[in-house]
Amino acid sequence: MTATDAQVRLIMKERSKGRTQEQAAVKANLRSRKTVSKYEQAGLLPSELKQERTYRTRPDPFEDEWSELEQMLRDAPELEAKTLFEWLNERRPGKYQEGQIRTLQRRVSNWRALNEKKLLTLDQIHQPGEVLQTDGTSMNALGITIQGTTFEHLLIHSVLPYSNWEWGRVVQSESLLAIRLGLQSALVRLGYVPKIHQTDNTTAATHNLGRQSQARSLEERGYNEEYLQLMGHYGMEPRTIHIGSPNENGDVESGNGAFKRAVNQHLLLRGSRDFESLEEYEMFLWGVMDKRNAARQAKLAEEVDQMRPLAVEPWPEMRELTVRVGSTGILRVLNNGYTVPSGLKGKRVKVKVYEWYIEVWYANQRVETLSRMTGIRRYQINYRHVIDSLVRKPGGFRNYRYREDLFPSEVFRRAWEALNRVNSPRKADLTYLRILKMAAEGFETDVAMALEILLSSGDQWSDHHVAEMVQPIPTSIPDLQPQTINLSIYDQLLCQEDCHVSD
Repeated sequence: MTATDAQVRLIMKERSKGRTQEQAAVKANLRSRKTVSKYEQAGLLPSELKQERTYRTRPDPFEDEWSELEQMLRDAPELEAKTLFEWLNERRPGKYQEGQIRTLQRRVSNWRALNEKKLLTLDQIHQPGEVLQTDGTSMNALGITIQGTTFEHLLIHSVLPYSNWEWGRVVQSESLLAIRLGLQSALVRLGYVPKIHQTDNTTAATHNLGRQSQARSLEERGYNEEYLQLMGHYGMEPRTIHIGSPNENGDVESGNGAFKRAVNQHLLLRGSRDFESLEEYEMFLWGVMDKRNAARQAKLAEEVDQMRPLAVEPWPEMRELTVRVGSTGILRVLNNGYTVPSGLKGKRVKVKVYEWYIEVWYANQRVETLSRMTGIRRYQINYRHVIDSLVRKPGGFRNYRYREDLFPSEVFRRAWEALNRVNSPRKADLTYLRILKMAAEGFETDVAMALEILLSSGDQWSDHHVAEMVQPIPTSIPDLQPQTINLSIYDQLLCQEDCHVSD
């Protein structure tokens, strides 16, 4: 019978007290005195008697092919055991069973452990008040909705590595504007300024991307001027981690996952992932951050002692640009295009770029507020801005580069397709544009309902039918009998006023 180290120590202790082998065995819950005798004679614990097994209990099914498999792993270390197993089955049909893949996976895993070199995570000593790490992390997996609509977004997350104090802002991209918003919000909330601001390799946000710099390495490109101005404004030193070394930003990287798990727990308690507005959702996130920061106040106090108080005003949460509107009525802002009212064609307008929207100003008046697009070479075409030109030049509709944006909803597309089937191209286009003109004049919902009815009727129809349904002919105004006005009543009123004054 085998025994544990603890049992053997107990029987040795009992034997030293003069107990018999039977008594010691009972005390240690062993069934036989022979076990006591075995370990007395050996003078060793069970763990010390164990010997490493150097033989296999069953033949290795991959012994014949292993040398070839090993060479394949040396040539392409990223090969997976499952891929190798499939290759073996193609080469030796019927030789291997499906259950043997686990054996090959263990052997490949052992080979990697003994032959591959891996990058280690190097623990860092953090100095209080020295670094603020900032990173963008996707929050889409949380399934947040705004008024029932899926809300895709990022969080610009800032963390002090020494105390793990954190703050963040909801954004739609990891742009310089987003990083500026997140950083400034964290500094204002903190009220103090660390020495260094550290980011990952967000080249588009912090580094030069001009044509002359694109072929250079990250270090050679250097920081872009606007980011350096931001750092100079707060008196902070910019720093980025090395390429392929996310562990250098490890605190904020691990903080991203921990924060999202905490948010998910609070969402479960809340019972809903839907919010009325972006502002309500962001307030919810700040509440989670405040609760997590409450346990970090002691170490945060050590950091604050080493920081400078925030003594400058934050920059505005937007960028201001001056842009000329093109002949097509499209305003190009940060590599994306937006249509504006046609009267601004050729004019230079002021554009205020915020994280979620842009404002177009002309002659000190705000002309338009448009949702801001991310990425490059994207276009936001508002049919209301171009419909007048299209009605005057209907031939430009069919091959219009942005024609897909001229269907406000699916029913408008079906209406144009129906018109196109029964009319000549010119008549179909002109009829549709007249209908779109009605929608632009403020009747879009009514026009859509009218189109649904007409399409379901199966009869031929035109823009005149839509107009009758959207703007019904008013009933005739009844004739009114003219009234005779008696001005003597007014004279009596004036007389009474004069008498009152004279008294």
